[in-house]
Amino acid sequence: MTTQDAPVVAVVMGVAGCGKTAVGSAAARRLGLDFIDGDDLHPASNVAKMAAGHPLDDADRRPWLEEVARWLHDHRAQGAIAGCSALKRSYRDLLRAGCPGLVFIHLAGDRDLIAHRVAARSAHFMPVSLVDSQFATLEPLGDDEAGITLNAAGTLREVVDAAADWLARS
Repeated sequence: MTTQDAPVVAVVMGVAGCGKTAVGSAAARRLGLDFIDGDDLHPASNVAKMAAGHPLDDADRRPWLEEVARWLHDHRAQGAIAGCSALKRSYRDLLRAGCPGLVFIHLAGDRDLIAHRVAARSAHFMPVSLVDSQFATLEPLGDDEAGITLNAAGTLREVVDAAADWLARS
């Protein structure tokens, strides 16, 4: 999918359990773009740390974010979407530095919704005990950042429709 003669390259961002993978992969399919779940790019040490109930720090996240940025950069010619928490502006700045023109879709939801979703996942390394640390780290998109914030509480179809429609116009 191209818009304004350039392929869309985007990150679906937010705290664990907000729907990054479900929304990002469905929007990518709809728009004919490649998709990657950023969790698949975490080094084993990060996964082990989170699985043990310890939040990642900036030093843990940096190599992972650089890998996500490389993947996006490598897929920019055809367009791509990645699911990646990108919780802080500095993390988004790092992603934008590695892939200029990147746009963000922030899936925002309240703590109770997110905690319920994380608790319902059985095959994921992120425990519910880390939900509060995710919210403590989260810096919503700034007015000067290319992106949109969508309500994660909508149905999957509603959120995917809104994301894909916005990306098609971006």
